[in-house]
Amino acid sequence: MPELTSSYVDSLAPNAASIKNGQGLVRKKSFIQLHRTENGELLFGQCAGSGKTPYECSVDFVAPENPVFRCSCPSRQFPCKHTLGLLYAYVEGQPFTPAQVPETIAAKREKAEKREENKVKQAAEGSGSKPKKVNKSALKKKISAQLEGLALLEKLVLSLIRGGLSAIDAKTLKTVQEHVKQLGNYYLSGAQIELRQFALLLGKGQDREQSYTYAVEQLTRLHAFIKKGRSYLTARSEDPELAPDVESTIDEWLGHAWQLAELKEYGLTEADVELLQLAFYSYDDQARQEFVDLGYWLDMAGGRIHKTVHYRPYKAAKLLREDDSFFDVAKIPLLYKYPGELNARVRYEEMTARPVIPADLAQVRVHAHRSFAEAIKSVKNQLKNPLSDKQPVLLLYAASLGVTENGQYVITDEAGGQLVLGDISSLAQGTLQLLPFLPPASLKGCSLLVMFEHELDQGKLVAQPLSVITDEGITRLLY
Repeated sequence: MPELTSSYVDSLAPNAASIKNGQGLVRKKSFIQLHRTENGELLFGQCAGSGKTPYECSVDFVAPENPVFRCSCPSRQFPCKHTLGLLYAYVEGQPFTPAQVPETIAAKREKAEKREENKVKQAAEGSGSKPKKVNKSALKKKISAQLEGLALLEKLVLSLIRGGLSAIDAKTLKTVQEHVKQLGNYYLSGAQIELRQFALLLGKGQDREQSYTYAVEQLTRLHAFIKKGRSYLTARSEDPELAPDVESTIDEWLGHAWQLAELKEYGLTEADVELLQLAFYSYDDQARQEFVDLGYWLDMAGGRIHKTVHYRPYKAAKLLREDDSFFDVAKIPLLYKYPGELNARVRYEEMTARPVIPADLAQVRVHAHRSFAEAIKSVKNQLKNPLSDKQPVLLLYAASLGVTENGQYVITDEAGGQLVLGDISSLAQGTLQLLPFLPPASLKGCSLLVMFEHELDQGKLVAQPLSVITDEGITRLLY
C-alpha cells in the first residue's frame, strides 16, 4: 500500500464536494466498522447510510499504483464519498481492526487477475504481429476534407485582412461565427478554437479597440497554421505511411487527439518518473468552451517543467472529475509526453504518492535557471513561433527579490541580472499583491516559478510569479 496522505486522497476525489462529503462522514462517525488486512493491501468497512442496511465499502491496494474502489451504494460518482471517507479515516488515524479478506472481495480479485492474465496473453500473442495498417482510403478522405477546410479558412482570413479590422461589424462577426461551426465539419478543431477566440476578441463592445492588437495576432496565428497545415497534410497525402510529427503540435492543431498507445508507440514515454507540482489553477476557456485544470510540475530528475491539462467541456462538466492541487511527490511508473516545446503536456495512468522531503526542495533549487538572460532567450525563441504556447513557464533562481524605488518588484540573479515582475492581464488572478506577505527569509536565495507572456498592447514581455520555493517549502501564489 502507498503511503496515504490527505493530499493523495484529495487527488483521487472526482470533485471538491466529494472531498467535503468524505471528510464529513469521518467527522460524523458514520463508519460502523473499519478493517484492514495484515499486509495492508486492503481497507474495508461499513458506513451508515440513509437506509437500514449500511454500505459495504473497500479500497484495494493489491496494485498500489492503481487502487480499486468498491462500494454497495448507488452513487454514480467514482470513487464515491464512502470509499473516500474510508481513506480519510485511515489518514486521520482512526483504528482499523485486522481482518481477513472478505470472500466477496477475494472472488472479485480472482476475476480481475484472470482478466489481467488474458490481457498479457493477448499482448504477447500480438507482439510479433505486423503493425496496424493505415486505412489509406479513410485517411485520404479526411485529409481532403481538411485541405478543403483550410482553403475556406484562408479565404475568410484574407477577406478580414483586406477589409481591415475597423470595418468588422455585427454582420461580419456573424459570418466568422458561422465559419467556426463549419470548421468542425472539416476536422479542424484547433483552428476552430483559434477562430472562436478571434470572434471573442472583437465581440467585446467598448473594449474592441484594445483588442485589435490581439485580434491581429490571432489572424497571424491562423495564417501560419494554414500555411504549415497545408504543407503537412500534402506530405501525408502523398505518403499515408508517414509518421505523425512528434516534435511540434501541428497534429493537435489539425484536430488529432493523441491516444496514450500512440505516444508509447512513438517513444514519447519515460519510466519511473517523480514529479513535484509547483503550481495549479483552473480557468474558463470560452474559446474551447471548456473548463481547464492546469498544473505545472517539476521533473525531479530531468529538471524540465511539464504541465498536466484536464479539459471539462461545458455540457459534461458536472459529470467529470476535477483536477486539484497536489502537495506530495507523484511517483509515476510510466509518464506519457505530448509533442511540444517548453512545458510539454504529460499524462499518466498510474501514480503513488510520497511526502515532500527537504532533499526535494533542495532539488528544486538545483534545477532552477541561474541566468535570467539565458532563460528569457529561450522564452523569446518559443514566442517567435506563432503556433507555440504563448505563456511559457520557467523555474528561476533568484539571489534576491526586492522592490525598486518606483514600487516595482524585481528579482536579481547571481550575476546581477534583473527581471521586473508583473501581472499578466490574461490571467484571471494577479499575484504581485501577495508578495509583501512573504517572510523576509524567503526573499533571498529562493526559486520562483514564473509565467511569461508578450503583452502586445504594452509592447513588453511580462513575467508573473506563480509560486516561490525555498528550502522551507512551496508558497503557491496562484490558486
